[in-house]
Amino acid sequence: MGIAPARSLAFEVLRLVETGGYAADLLASRAAGLDQRDAGLASEIVLGTLRRQNQLDFLLERFSGRPAGRLDPEVRIALRMGLYQLRYLDRIPAHAAVSESVELVKRAGKHSAGGLVNAVLRKVHRQPVSFPDLATELGHPAWLLERWERQFGPEQARRIALANLEAPETYVRIPVGYDSSLAEATRRESYPTAGLEPTEVPGCFRVLEGNPAGWRIQDISSQAIVPLLELAPGQWFLDVCAAPGNKTAQALESKVRAVACDVHPRRLAALKTLGCDLVVADGTRTLPFARRFDRILVDAPCSGTGTLARNPEIKWRLRPSDLVDLHARQVALLGNALERLAPGGRLVYSTCSLEAEENEEVVREVLDSTAIPAAVAPWWRRLPGRDRGDGFFAAVITSEEPLNDSNRSFDSLG
Repeated sequence: MGIAPARSLAFEVLRLVETGGYAADLLASRAAGLDQRDAGLASEIVLGTLRRQNQLDFLLERFSGRPAGRLDPEVRIALRMGLYQLRYLDRIPAHAAVSESVELVKRAGKHSAGGLVNAVLRKVHRQPVSFPDLATELGHPAWLLERWERQFGPEQARRIALANLEAPETYVRIPVGYDSSLAEATRRESYPTAGLEPTEVPGCFRVLEGNPAGWRIQDISSQAIVPLLELAPGQWFLDVCAAPGNKTAQALESKVRAVACDVHPRRLAALKTLGCDLVVADGTRTLPFARRFDRILVDAPCSGTGTLARNPEIKWRLRPSDLVDLHARQVALLGNALERLAPGGRLVYSTCSLEAEENEEVVREVLDSTAIPAAVAPWWRRLPGRDRGDGFFAAVITSEEPLNDSNRSFDSLG
C-alpha cells in the first residue's frame, strides 16, 4: 500500500525532530518537491503533533494501555500522527489515517508493531476527554506554565498557552517607500496570488489568503522591533546578532550605514545581498570596532518561548537550567554592545522569549554593573493571546542622560 507524500514527509520530519532537528527548517528544506496542498498537510501534521504532544501521549496511553515512553520512537511517532489526524483534523478519512500509520511503522522496520498501531487507532473517537491536569489540557510542560502564571497571572498564562496551540498567522515585509499596490501587481505576474492586509507596523502586511512567495516572510512582532531604534538616514547602525538578516534588511530601508555581525560565518554569508558591511564576530567578547555607533540592535539568541506556536518542539526540549546559560550569554552580548554606543545613541535589546531571566533581568544586571551613562525606557512587550504575532520583549536604552534612579525605569508595560 502506498503512503501519501504528506504523511511520509511528516513522519520523516518528526523522526528528525526527535533526534534534535527543528521542524520549520526541516519542512522548508524537504517540502520543495511537493505540491502546495501536500506541503501544507505535512506542515499541519508535524506542527500540530508537536503542539499537542503531551495531549497525544495521554490519549495514546489511554487507548493502548501502554506508557508512551516505552514504545519505540517510530511507533510512538506514527501513533501521535494518527491520533492527531483522527482527533483534531477535519476532512481526513479515518481509514487513511489508520492504514497509512500502520504502513509507516512497517516501512520503518517495525513490522511487529503494525497490529498495535492498527488496534490503537481503531479505538480513537472524538468524544470529549478529561485531561489529567491543566498542563496537559493546555498542551505545555507544567513548569513552563507555572512560570507564566507567576509572571503574567493565570488568565494571561492560559491565553498564551492556548494561542501556542494554534497555527500562527503569516506576515510579510514590503519595504517602506515601495508603492505597495504596484509591488503587489508586479509580484502577481510571477507568483501565485496572495491577499495582503496592512497592519499597524509600517511595511508589515498580514497574508489573508494564497501563497506569499516573493515576499520576505517576517512575523509582525519581529517587524515591530526595528522602529524602536528611531533610525534616520546616515546614522551608523550595528546589528550585533544579525543572521538571518531580516532586521538588518528592515533597518537598511532607513538609509543607515549598517554593519552586520554574527558569530556564524555561514549564516552571515546569507546577508551578502543586502550590500552592507559584514563582520564575523562573537558578541559575547569585546567587539572589534574602534568606532561608536548611533544605533545598535542586540536581537539576542534566546530560548524562543515567544515563538512556540511556530516552533513547538522548543517547549519539550527546554529546561530551566538552559535559561541560566542563556542569561550569561545575553548579559555579555548587551554589555559589549553598550560599550560601542555613541553618546546620544540608542540601543535596543530584544528577544523572542517570555522569560524574565532573558529579558528584564539581563537589562538590570548590565545597567547595574556599567559605568556608562545610560537610561532605559519602560519595557516593550508583546504576548501571544493578547497581541498579534509572536511573543517579544524589547528594552530601549539611550545614552542621552546620566544614569540615576530617576531615569532608570524598570516597570513592565505587560
